[in-house]
Amino acid sequence: MKLPRLFGLLLAALVAILVVTPPRVARADDEPKQEELPRRQANFAWDKNEKTQQTLLRASFSYRDVIDKAMADKLASGLPNVIAMRAYVLREGEANPVALAVRTCRIVFDLWDEVYRLKISGPGGERDVAALNLEGVLRQCAEARDLPVADKSLLSTGKPHFLGVIVEVNPVSPQMLAQMRQWVSRPAGSTGIGPGDALFGSFVGLFVRQIGNADRTLRFRTQSATP
Repeated sequence: MKLPRLFGLLLAALVAILVVTPPRVARADDEPKQEELPRRQANFAWDKNEKTQQTLLRASFSYRDVIDKAMADKLASGLPNVIAMRAYVLREGEANPVALAVRTCRIVFDLWDEVYRLKISGPGGERDVAALNLEGVLRQCAEARDLPVADKSLLSTGKPHFLGVIVEVNPVSPQMLAQMRQWVSRPAGSTGIGPGDALFGSFVGLFVRQIGNADRTLRFRTQSATP
């Protein structure tokens, strides 16, 4: 058999295989699962206000590792930097969050006085503080301590819930930062979130499909808590 004819037969066979082989369709099973997010331990505690009878779920956790050596140098440059943290409350196995707690910290190193000027925005409003060194910045801006994440009425009794956390350093969207500042103006525990809220998103949209648009980004989940 001559070489050109052999080449033609092989090409025809290849085309036939491509035609009869259906393209692979992505299935829901292909999506990364909630349990595949990096795990991080959090401390949960219930806080009941005897006067109002409101019971809040509070959480404490750290995200200090969002500041590496390069970011630490950048914080000391004198230019403003922002650490923005969003903690979504999700039920195990469900796509949409039921609540959202946010916290932002604007950091400027005062080159004259050699201190870090911090503007922290979170539950309870905004406050201005000073930090003498990087350790003080991390303690104030890269840790959540007794953060009110949800009113107990938002949670389903007997079902496990967890926090899906997104931390960004210098997110490029000023609109998102404005939305976060507006979110923390709500009363303590008013963290319920729904499709009509600007910061709403499904698990896949928030933790899987978003492309990094900040200097540094952390995404992780905590262990579960069951009311």
